[in-house]
Amino acid sequence: MNPITLAKIAISSIILLGTVSTVPSIIRTGGLAIANPISEPVPSSKAIFSEDGIAIRGTDPVAYFTEGRPVQGVKDYAYEWQGVTWLFANAKHRDLFVSNPEAYAPQYGGFCAYGVSQGTLVSIVPEAWAIVDGKLYLNFSADVQQLWQENIPGYISQADQAWPKLVSQNAQ
Repeated sequence: MNPITLAKIAISSIILLGTVSTVPSIIRTGGLAIANPISEPVPSSKAIFSEDGIAIRGTDPVAYFTEGRPVQGVKDYAYEWQGVTWLFANAKHRDLFVSNPEAYAPQYGGFCAYGVSQGTLVSIVPEAWAIVDGKLYLNFSADVQQLWQENIPGYISQADQAWPKLVSQNAQ
């Protein structure tokens, strides 16, 4: 790799502080996307992306389906599932989730769908999302979301194959 490419990667690096000391990033430089994997195991919580025990940055997962956008949940409408707390905007959303969590919970435990397709667990931002075939997928950033959208079926297929191994590796 030439020094200019390395400089672009270094300048483009985004580091988020979360539940692990080294949170990964995915960087796109031209046609190249680089994922920096989490260097420490993900806390054992059934492989759900959470920070301080709150799933998917406190975003109401049902709102993606009912309102077509991310909506911040509130602690008044919380529900414990898979070892983490999920927040909802209202009681109706919480009750919908409680009745069928698998229908509303994001795929791959709420980790970045593109990152999982590349064999690594990566954090997300609630604004980078898509519902595909009735399933919610989240991504690391708007740029990564755009990259993921270039081959959604292929990346879902890759992620579906990678996910069981990632879960077993990080549950230890």
